[in-house]
Amino acid sequence: MQLFAVNFLISLLWALLTGSLSVGNLFVGFLLGYLALFLMDPHDNEANSYFKKTKLFLSFMLYFFKELIVSSAKVAVDVVKPNPLVRPGIVGVPIDAETDLEITLLANVISLTPGTLSLEISKDRKILYVHGMYVMNPDDFRKEIKDGLERRLLELLR
Repeated sequence: MQLFAVNFLISLLWALLTGSLSVGNLFVGFLLGYLALFLMDPHDNEANSYFKKTKLFLSFMLYFFKELIVSSAKVAVDVVKPNPLVRPGIVGVPIDAETDLEITLLANVISLTPGTLSLEISKDRKILYVHGMYVMNPDDFRKEIKDGLERRLLELLR
């Protein structure tokens, strides 16, 4: 976390030196700071964790945006088709998320994806009930959530 703060301060310094405090200029400063910190490579655990978490965050965001685009297109095409392929269902998905933050983020990421909605968490906090518009096979639906969003989210958070 300390390297993130240093990186943020570098981006602020960059913005002040260039005379433009715009979001784009802060982003450029952040990238330059990240590159500078990476090149210094202090070889301590915190630095490696910071760079590893950054890669995991970018990987998660790319995966999430891909899922967002694919599911949006699927829903949009299905809405205008004369014979929609909708097979709605509610599926209990056993989850590995344990903390309130992990469960909340997982439920929200699932709900942000068109065609799925997190409904409820079981009392023992082990099963998340999800409504899906396209539940052809409940086991495949569970596997898609577990191996996709949950696995990547937990890698990022842990």
